[in-house]
Amino acid sequence: MAMTPYRPFLGQTIQTTVPGLATDRGFIAHVQYSALQALLAVQDAIHATFATSDVAVTTVTTNITNPTCPKNVTVTAGGVAADVKAVSVTITGTNDLDEVITEVMPAFTVNALSTEIGTKAFKTITSIAVPAMDGVGVTIDVGIGEKLGLPYKLTHNTVLAAAINNVREAVAPTVTVSPTAIESNTIDLDTALGGTVVDVYLIV
Repeated sequence: MAMTPYRPFLGQTIQTTVPGLATDRGFIAHVQYSALQALLAVQDAIHATFATSDVAVTTVTTNITNPTCPKNVTVTAGGVAADVKAVSVTITGTNDLDEVITEVMPAFTVNALSTEIGTKAFKTITSIAVPAMDGVGVTIDVGIGEKLGLPYKLTHNTVLAAAINNVREAVAPTVTVSPTAIESNTIDLDTALGGTVVDVYLIV
């Protein structure tokens, strides 16, 4: 609880019971994600399967489907496991403020077909760059994850409650915050998204 010396009420502080002591005011915000926005994680929602190279970076800038709201990105390596190299896909796009952002995804595990999960909430995707693999048999899918972007820059977790399909979550959601980068403020509900309304209540 932030405390400041008491001064006449100016709309930002409120007098406490303790004489001469005022506190900052807080407001409860209600953020709602529609059924279309709160879609379940889909492996190829952003870009369907495409081939990669074993000699050069594969850069994709077309046939990209943007998330229905700011969400995190996933990349999945398919095809021939023996051709997978421990490289990281780079995603470029914009955040909820239309600022250009990039994310270097976690590296694939060598010789394994796996899905790597990003942490930033992308509003749009403009470029997908895949470094050269160990062989030409690797394919890549780019999808959306379970993390929803919060429309606030937070210094700490102020989420009070979350509900999915009008049922309050019994387990608190996982919240990531950043006071400087809006794309790094995300919420991940305990219940998997399924294309139903999500409501989030937080102090701002």
